[in-house]
Amino acid sequence: MSRKTFYGGVHPPGNKHRTSSVPIRKAALPKKVVIPLAQHTGSPCEAAVAVNDEVKTGSVLGKASGFISSPVHASISGKVKKITHMPHPVFSRALAVVIENDGVREEEVFIPRRNDEIESLSKEALLEIVKNSGIVGLGGAAFPTHVKLSPPESKPVDTFLLNGAECEPYLTCDERLMIERADDILKGLAIICKILGVNDACIAIENNKPLAIEAIRKALLSTKYEILSAKLVVLPTKYPQGAEKQLIRSVLNRVVPEGGLPMDVGCVVNNVGTALAVYEAVYKGKALIERCVTVSGGCVKEPANLQVRIGTLVSSLIEELGGLNEPPAKVIFGGPMMGIAQYTMDVPVVKGTSGILFLSKAEAADAAESVCIRCSRCVQVCPAGIMPTTIANLVKRTRFTEAKEFGITQCIECGACVYECPAKIPLLDYIKFGKSKLIVKK
Repeated sequence: MSRKTFYGGVHPPGNKHRTSSVPIRKAALPKKVVIPLAQHTGSPCEAAVAVNDEVKTGSVLGKASGFISSPVHASISGKVKKITHMPHPVFSRALAVVIENDGVREEEVFIPRRNDEIESLSKEALLEIVKNSGIVGLGGAAFPTHVKLSPPESKPVDTFLLNGAECEPYLTCDERLMIERADDILKGLAIICKILGVNDACIAIENNKPLAIEAIRKALLSTKYEILSAKLVVLPTKYPQGAEKQLIRSVLNRVVPEGGLPMDVGCVVNNVGTALAVYEAVYKGKALIERCVTVSGGCVKEPANLQVRIGTLVSSLIEELGGLNEPPAKVIFGGPMMGIAQYTMDVPVVKGTSGILFLSKAEAADAAESVCIRCSRCVQVCPAGIMPTTIANLVKRTRFTEAKEFGITQCIECGACVYECPAKIPLLDYIKFGKSKLIVKK
């Protein structure tokens, strides 16, 4: 079926071959974890423990402080050693709970539910489980899932879209989850559809993931759980196909209005990892204490997809993989296009950490900025349909209000413009700076 795909987009080298065929394995339990109280979009948590408290795996460390907030849980058992500001992969530093592992393995601390119990749960009860389990979007944005699954009555939702695009280079954690845990992902999808009260669902995967496509297709045919009108949609590989608004355009041919949300066009989008977390919360009674992370890059001796406890430090994972071939030129959380460069190895894995990349000098080569040649390539590839160079020039001149009029707030920060720019102008840096100034002015 032909579909009208989103405007713009680029085709950077995938570099997924390092880990796409590497099965997920559990990382060793860390000796200590650093668990930030801010791991989601919205208000940070309020600490629910004190120094010297003994906690168990799954204990609540931070309580949600508002509607758009999400609790955080202990990922290991042990003693709370500190509650202080620590390095954070997104916010530079943030308040965190430091737990020292007591060596007690608590693999069965969560209580599974029987199938008949699950079938009898109302959508309100299911939503409460999702909320209390601390589930957020695991594709990177980390928006609290219970909020996303609570659209107002004024904006009825008719379709749920499961995002398996994983368009960022290097990252393969979602691909491996679809290959290895397709049935569980579909059970999570069914729960989400019940909460939303929708019958139609689409599962979108890019065509560079044939094994994942086949696994989901087989699971759709064989699943014993009712997933009404669930359709598998295979999309051409294109970056940033997995961005929410762009995916909606590609799959449903619906255009989210400027400043709007997916619910404005009758749909909700969740990542496949999020659907799996929903399944584990409902079926296994498991809070979000771990996630799958792709660890890759030219400096890594043994690239891998690891199931990592939240709060594990990067330095611990390096030891897990046998060290590095050479000192990395850059350490990035996320993918190379939208990820965030880190300033220390003592930064923890958080709920939104989909990948950790140790890039060599060749991979992270920085070219000198030159003069714009007015080629308009940045405009042609921009998925938001804005003019990055014009906006960047306005920001350079501190004309932030005019930059807003030209759509600076519509930028999804995908980096396609920077990738395509022959003059190597750091367009995204200017745009992010301009956005920050607008927030300050508010």
